[in-house]
Amino acid sequence: MKLKKWLGVLALFLLFSFSAVFVSATNAQPPFNFPGRSPKSFDFALIGDIPYDARQEIEFQKLIKDINKSLVSFVIHDGDFKSGSSLCSDELFNQRYQEFQEFRHPLIYIFGDNEWTDCHRPAAGGFDSIERLAKLREIFTKGDKSLGRKTIKLNRQSDELAYSKFRENVYWTKNDVLFAGIHVVGSNNNLGRNPANDLEYAERNAANLVWLKQAFATAKAKRNLGMVIVIHANPNNFSVPANAQQNGFRDFIDTLRAELKEYDKPVMIVNGDTHYFRIDKPLSIDTAPNTVVTNFTRVETFGDPNVQWLRVTVDPKNPNLFEVNKEILPVN
Repeated sequence: MKLKKWLGVLALFLLFSFSAVFVSATNAQPPFNFPGRSPKSFDFALIGDIPYDARQEIEFQKLIKDINKSLVSFVIHDGDFKSGSSLCSDELFNQRYQEFQEFRHPLIYIFGDNEWTDCHRPAAGGFDSIERLAKLREIFTKGDKSLGRKTIKLNRQSDELAYSKFRENVYWTKNDVLFAGIHVVGSNNNLGRNPANDLEYAERNAANLVWLKQAFATAKAKRNLGMVIVIHANPNNFSVPANAQQNGFRDFIDTLRAELKEYDKPVMIVNGDTHYFRIDKPLSIDTAPNTVVTNFTRVETFGDPNVQWLRVTVDPKNPNLFEVNKEILPVN
C-alpha cells in the first residue's frame, strides 16, 4: 500500500514537472533557426494606431519592453501615433520620436493621417496640415537609417531628385524578402478638402504609384521570395466605389491590382487605420465578383483601444511565406 502511494506521488510529480517544462518551452523565445524552420527564417513585429490616451501611454511602455525582449529583426509602426483629436504639437512629435528610439530593434515608422491630415481640427490645434507633414519629415526621416537603438539602412525615394520631397517612402530587404513603406493615409488620402491639399495629394499620389511600381520591379529583378507593402490607410477595404472620381485610393488600388497580375510570389500588405485586427484576401481580380487575388494577403494591425502587437514569421519553407501570430502583453 505504501509502495502504491509512493508511486502515485512520484507519478504526480513527474506529470507536474513535464507540464511546467511544456509551458516554459511554449512561452520561451525560439531561436531564429530552431529545428523545422529555414536558416533564412526571421520574425518581425507590427504595431499601429497607438498610443491614443493616458492609459495607452502606459501600455505602450509595456509594449516597448515586451518587444525589446523578443527575438524580432525589426518593428514596423504603420501610422497614427496619436488620436485624431489630440494636439499635433512639436512637443508630442518629439516625444514620440524619443519613444520610438527606445525600441531595441530597428523601427520603421509609416506616416498616418492623425499626425498631419487631421491636424486642422480645432481639438488637434487647428494646424496647417501640410506644415505638419513637413515637420514629420524633418523629425522622423533624417538620414538613411531607421529609428530604434539598432538601425538598418533604408532606401528612400528622396534619393531620386525628382522625388526629393518624399523621404517617408522607403524600401529595405531582409533574407530575400522586400519590404516597402508607402505614404497612403486615411481621411481619403488628403483628397477633396481644399485646393492646397488636393495639390499635395496629386504630387504624393504620383510619387506613391512610381514607388509601388518600382517595388514590384525590384522584387522581380532580384528574384525575391515575396514582398511586404506597408501603408497606413485601409483604402475602402481595397475596393473602388462606382463613383470614384473623388476617391483618394482609386489609383493606388488600380495600380496594385495591375502589378499583381504580373507577380506570382506571396505579397502581404499591412495597414492600420480602422483598428480591427484581421487577416484576409480583400482584393478582387479585375473587380469581378466572387474572385480574389490568391497570392495577396492583407494584415490589419491592432489599434486603439487595444495595445497589442503582431509577430510575423517569414519562413521560406512555408508555402505562404508568412505566418502571423497575436502577442498578448504580460499582465505585469
